[in-house]
Amino acid sequence: MTSEASPPITVLSSLAQNNLTTPHILVVDNQIHALKDLIFLLGDYDIRLFKAQDGKTALHTLRTETIDLLLLEISLPDMSGLDVMDFIKKQGYDTHTIVLSESTDINAPIEALKRGAFSYLRKPSSTEELLSSIKNVLDARALESRHQQMAWQLECSEKMYRNLVDNAPDIIFTISHDGTITYINQRVTTILGYPPSELIGKPYSTLISNDDLNRAQALFSSKYKSTRHIELSLKSEAEKESYPFSLTIMNMTFNPANPDSMEKTGSAYIIARDLSEKKRAAEIISYHKNYDLLTGLPNRTLLTQQIDTELQRLREANGGMTILFVDLDRFKLINDTMGHLSGDLLLQQAGMRLKELVRTGDIVSRLGSDEFLIALPGLKDAGRIQTIATQCLDTIQQPFSLDNEENVQITASIGIATYPEHGLSAVELIANADIAMYQVKIKSKNDFCFYEDSMIRSSHAKISLEQEMRRALDRNQLEMYYQPQVDIATGEIIGAEALMRWNHPERGLLSAGEFLPYAEEIGLIAPYTDWMLGSVCRDILAARVAGCKLVPVSVNMSPQYLDREDCIDKMKDVFSHYRIQDGMIGVEITENISIRNPHQAIELLGRLNHLGVDIAIDDFGIGYSSLAYLRKFPIQTIKIDRSFVSEIHHDMSEFPVILAIISIAKGLGMKLIAEGVETEIQAAYLKNWGCHIMQGHLYHRPMPIQNIISILAGESVQQSG
Repeated sequence: MTSEASPPITVLSSLAQNNLTTPHILVVDNQIHALKDLIFLLGDYDIRLFKAQDGKTALHTLRTETIDLLLLEISLPDMSGLDVMDFIKKQGYDTHTIVLSESTDINAPIEALKRGAFSYLRKPSSTEELLSSIKNVLDARALESRHQQMAWQLECSEKMYRNLVDNAPDIIFTISHDGTITYINQRVTTILGYPPSELIGKPYSTLISNDDLNRAQALFSSKYKSTRHIELSLKSEAEKESYPFSLTIMNMTFNPANPDSMEKTGSAYIIARDLSEKKRAAEIISYHKNYDLLTGLPNRTLLTQQIDTELQRLREANGGMTILFVDLDRFKLINDTMGHLSGDLLLQQAGMRLKELVRTGDIVSRLGSDEFLIALPGLKDAGRIQTIATQCLDTIQQPFSLDNEENVQITASIGIATYPEHGLSAVELIANADIAMYQVKIKSKNDFCFYEDSMIRSSHAKISLEQEMRRALDRNQLEMYYQPQVDIATGEIIGAEALMRWNHPERGLLSAGEFLPYAEEIGLIAPYTDWMLGSVCRDILAARVAGCKLVPVSVNMSPQYLDREDCIDKMKDVFSHYRIQDGMIGVEITENISIRNPHQAIELLGRLNHLGVDIAIDDFGIGYSSLAYLRKFPIQTIKIDRSFVSEIHHDMSEFPVILAIISIAKGLGMKLIAEGVETEIQAAYLKNWGCHIMQGHLYHRPMPIQNIISILAGESVQQSG
């Protein structure tokens, strides 16, 4: 709740009068200050308050007390507030619920309303709004209670009957045998805007939407003895809108003008219940089921239905269809470096561009993440298909404006499948277009290709690779290699970078770049990184036992691993287990992690420093660095990426990017390491401009731990590649 001035006491002054008994209100919130605020706010009113800070206590109170109103936070320490609502429904408790939640989940209001929540208020909510919602609930309960109490008195008290009917939540009216409205309650004013006096004496058709008049006439003119139910639209006084109502129609078995008469007049008693809110909730649920909330495009469920419907029509017409599976290249990098809000904005703009590109009747859908699909019914000309695919690539390559400062360019990979050549159903066509897209991803990106049957073997190979990677840990197929870092002023090894290798039983020794990116994709990076940390620590222990000179070892850390809540605790535990001294292990991160969330990155890197871990930025200069933030980060080392070093072919030219990186490192007082140094010319140029620590094949290739131990111990060994 916001700290607004308290509303007048009259807002809830009639709570006790509105209820036959003192209302019982249960407040459930895991935050003690929120509980205290609510209890303080309601403490002046004639109500009985109960409180709970977790779901278990709330359920106990619901079992032992009669609770009229539940003020419920969705996020509880031991269960979801939705579970509490499910419990109420299962037990059949007559308890209303107002949800007060800090949750930003867009599905939370829908799930709460589906479970019967009276209203959903997002924290912080105004005091006036909360009190108004509470009053509305208690008023509704009071009306319901009064309705139940007074129902049995209708036969003997017209005044009590009219009081009940006028205050009922539904529109209640009676019509004579000729269809004239003889009575209507006050609720018609609240819902539709008509004064009751304006309708009495008018035909019932005054209320009925023009589209439903024929159905209404057929029903009202019949002489059924049983109660009938129908859904009709009633129009408002201004006749600008119509609203859905559920009508219950009962024949009156007495003459209101002469109750003692035995004549059955054909009059009817109608209860009209407003379905607008229920309809809206159903529409929202249906929309969420069939559409992507971010882009507004059909999702996979609706897309599959639409394609299958089109295919049924095309079979009868002997027509064709083309499916384009569009995947955005480098989207994950944009999302990680610039943040999810920028990523969402890019997806929205990409969806809009693709939608504007196609014809009316074509289908554009977002399948999830960075994947879109375009279905082109009736199109099977190969030349036209290639033209459209090229247009898709061109429109995606246009710069995306993600905020006031950043314009980003990306590309796309497109796989194409056609009906009937590449599939006879939506599922088969989408799957084959996906396989074709993956081939583009592997080969080049920013291109398109048609599905071929031979591609299925590649898809099976991908599945096989995943299975092999999952077995690699269990079968001890992973190894750690180390590439020394040399101070060229002294020729001494002053550090080493740890590099993972996969000793594949058929393909031989694979470098990290050949399998770790895929480990990230399939969710294996965490167990692989856990294994790497343990292996590096064991190798440092082995070097210590061998009595050789110890040098710091740096390990590459995936942003996925660093995002895990337990990563710091895991590192702390493994360092402690192997008695790793401060400064013996460093972490290499990409510069992009530093600007995804700068404040979070500063905190994370600070915690790593506190563990005695030095931080190095790997591949510096190829990402989206912000120097304004970089100087604030607790970073000790910058590494010049090998792609810049490889451009040095003679030492008489200037290479501005390298010079800028060297200048930044000096200005910030950081250690500087050049990686990928392979020639004397490269080494001389870097040395001349002030970089004195180098790593590359010119000095040492990556090698197993025993080899580097031998070198550090002064032994001469043959290097392994």
